[in-house]
Amino acid sequence: MKLLRVGTAGAERPALLDGDGDRATLRDLSGLVPDIDAALLADGAALDRIRAAAAAGELPELDATGLRVGPPLARVGKVVCIGLNYHGHAAETGAEPPAEPVVFLKAADTVVGPDDVVLVPRGSRKTDWEVELAVVIGRTARYIADDEDPLAYVAGYAVSHDVSEREFQIERGGTWDKGKNCETFNPLGPWLVTADEVPDPQALGLRLWVNGELKQDGGTADQIFPVAEVVRYLSRFMTLYPGDVVNTGTPAGVAMGQPEPKPYLRAGDVVELEIDGLGRQRQELKDA
Repeated sequence: MKLLRVGTAGAERPALLDGDGDRATLRDLSGLVPDIDAALLADGAALDRIRAAAAAGELPELDATGLRVGPPLARVGKVVCIGLNYHGHAAETGAEPPAEPVVFLKAADTVVGPDDVVLVPRGSRKTDWEVELAVVIGRTARYIADDEDPLAYVAGYAVSHDVSEREFQIERGGTWDKGKNCETFNPLGPWLVTADEVPDPQALGLRLWVNGELKQDGGTADQIFPVAEVVRYLSRFMTLYPGDVVNTGTPAGVAMGQPEPKPYLRAGDVVELEIDGLGRQRQELKDA
């Protein structure tokens, strides 16, 4: 299923995208569930009711004209990020591939809708783009055993934009947090695609354009630590709960990895990004 939330910020309603392409229809889920959130993802029976209602044609249609698409998940728990997780990205930044996953956190309040405005922080000179596969957790994961399938803990997948300010991240001392947690720095969506529709998370293409120019064109097959390994690894250092989001890294092609003068983002730029089967985002940048 393709689950999403539509409406003005803070007043989104749950919905389902029925079908594909030009023949897709937006369906209202508010009569079945209060929201797309951790409680729903952890409730297999509720998800089955949605599937049954969709199959039976019982869900009312929503007019999508002029309707804002919000983040596909309400009340995100924590956003856990994996850095330098693509061979190509590590190479372009001059970094050695890490021996273990590089882990950092983004605040949940960085999450905005897939087409919402992204704000360039005040004083920023190096705001950068990063298309990423987001993994949405559906079951509590603690110390996943070697003989368990970590993907069984995944509710679904989404497109994530891990916007980063490189000067704040790298040149201002301390951890990466200052360059990762500026407001609007994690557009998410448009959809939360349930795991049954993504049979192999290591077979997805990721692309990103800036002002119409293709900048990133990679695939999850280039990940140093595959999705399953990332989920298992994280479960040994923190408890993953339903509604947590894991950003799994970005492929080569970020501004930081390009020749001088590096084409960092400025107000007025337009970024578009997509992942196979998970939908497309579009953001205009403005000054904070």
